[in-house]
Amino acid sequence: MKSKLVVALLTVTVAGSAAAQLKTEDAIKFRQSGYAFMAWNMGKLKGMLVDNPTSFNKEQAVAAANVIAATANSGMGALYVPGSDKGKGWKETRVKPELFTDKEGVGKVAMAFNKEANELARVAATGDAAALKAQFGKVGETCKGCHDKFRQED
Repeated sequence: MKSKLVVALLTVTVAGSAAAQLKTEDAIKFRQSGYAFMAWNMGKLKGMLVDNPTSFNKEQAVAAANVIAATANSGMGALYVPGSDKGKGWKETRVKPELFTDKEGVGKVAMAFNKEANELARVAATGDAAALKAQFGKVGETCKGCHDKFRQED
């Protein structure tokens, strides 16, 4: 038990110091890349659940849902380093400054997203397209909740 605690503390310390060493532009690039990859996977699910339900493929749905859940659980919050409310990664960041001051609001939207993304992966594994479509909608709502509060429009 003691060794597990030491490993956990070291992991947090290393992760924290790694984030602290990131250049602002790199932090923005990494988070933009993560969200772009997640959006591509959301698009794959939308294609087979909403746009063309006859194209549903359980293996592809599971793969996409797992990417979304993995992204949700990846600790991307560490990429919101001080000063990264302005600047350019691949393009200008669209994060609103409120993301850095409304810790309670950010926590709520992040927890909601993580919960629904994890449920998305669980539902995808069942192969039930109708249930997956319903859960996909819930994930989309959590995305929208964050975008509405903490992302500037183009």
